[in-house]
Amino acid sequence: MSIGPPDEDPGPSGAVPVRAVPVRHPGRWASAAVLVVLGAMLVHTLGFSTVLRGGKRVPRFEWGVVGQYLTTGPVLRGLLVTLELSVLAMVVGIILGVLLAVMRLSPNPLMAGTSWLYLWFFRGTPVLVQLLFWYNLSYLYPTFTVGVPFGPGFVHFSANSITPFLAAALGLSLNEGAYMAEIVRAGILSVDEGQAEAASSLGMTRGATLRRIVLPQAMRVIIPPTGNETISMLKTSSLASVITVGELLLAVQNVYSRTYQTIPLLMVASLWYLAVTSVFTVGQTFLERYFGRGSTREPPPGFWTRLRRNLAIRPRNPTVAGAGPTGS
Repeated sequence: MSIGPPDEDPGPSGAVPVRAVPVRHPGRWASAAVLVVLGAMLVHTLGFSTVLRGGKRVPRFEWGVVGQYLTTGPVLRGLLVTLELSVLAMVVGIILGVLLAVMRLSPNPLMAGTSWLYLWFFRGTPVLVQLLFWYNLSYLYPTFTVGVPFGPGFVHFSANSITPFLAAALGLSLNEGAYMAEIVRAGILSVDEGQAEAASSLGMTRGATLRRIVLPQAMRVIIPPTGNETISMLKTSSLASVITVGELLLAVQNVYSRTYQTIPLLMVASLWYLAVTSVFTVGQTFLERYFGRGSTREPPPGFWTRLRRNLAIRPRNPTVAGAGPTGS
C-alpha cells in the first residue's frame, strides 16, 4: 500500500508523489503583525509627527537641524578624536590584556598574584573615577622621578604634562586591559593542553608555543568578546567629555549650549555612534569567519542572510521527489 492522496493514481513505477503541507504558525503571524504595527508607529513618530513650539507646528525631531550639523567641522573633529581615543585605548588594552593573562596563568605565584591584584583594582573601580584620577594626578604627584628608592633620581618630568587626552587614554587603556586579560585567559584555557604538551615535546619554548600554537587557536574564542569590547569602548569614550576632551559628545554639547537645540544635536552624536558601530560590527564578522576556519561548527546565518532566504520565492505546492511505496 502506498501513501498518497486517494484520488491520485500511482505512476508507472507505483510511486505516488507526497505533497508537503507546510505547518501553520498562527503565533508567528500574530507577533509579526504586532511588530509591523509598532514599526509603523515608530516611523510615524520619527518622520511625520509634529509638536507645538513657539505657536507653530514643527517636526518633533527636527531632522533638518540634524542634517545641518551632521557634517560640520566641530562635529567631524570630535568624531576623529573619538576614533583616535577608542583605537589607542583598545590597542594598549589588548597588549596589556595579553601580558596580564600570561602572568595570571604563570606558575610563578608573584606574577599570578600581581595580575590578580591589577584585575581586582581596575575592575572594581568605575571608569569615570579612573579618568578623574588621572586628570587630577598632579595633585598627588606634581613631579615624577625614576631612579633608586631613597636615592638619586635619573629621570624627572612634571605631571602637568598629562593632557586631558592623555589622561583619558591612560584611564581607558588601563581599565580595558583588565577586561581583556580575562577574555584572553578564557581563550587560552579553551585550547586543549595536549597542544602545548606536543609543542613542548618538539622542543618549543613556552613563548614560542604561546605565539605559534595556543594564541592562534584561542583567537576563535577571543575575537567575539573583543569585538564587543571595541564597540563598548567607542561609547565609553564619551565619558572623556567630563575631563574636557574634545570628543564627539563634547563637540555636540558645545553646539547645543549655544543654540539650545539639545535633542537634534544628541541625534547627530547618536547617528555617528551608530554608523561607526555598524562598521566595527562588519569588521568583527569578517574576523570571526577568518579565525573560525577549520572549526567543526559552522556559524549560524546572520540576520540579512535569513531575511533573504525568507523572502525568496518558493514553490506553492512542493512535493518530495522520488517518494516511493512505504509499505504494502
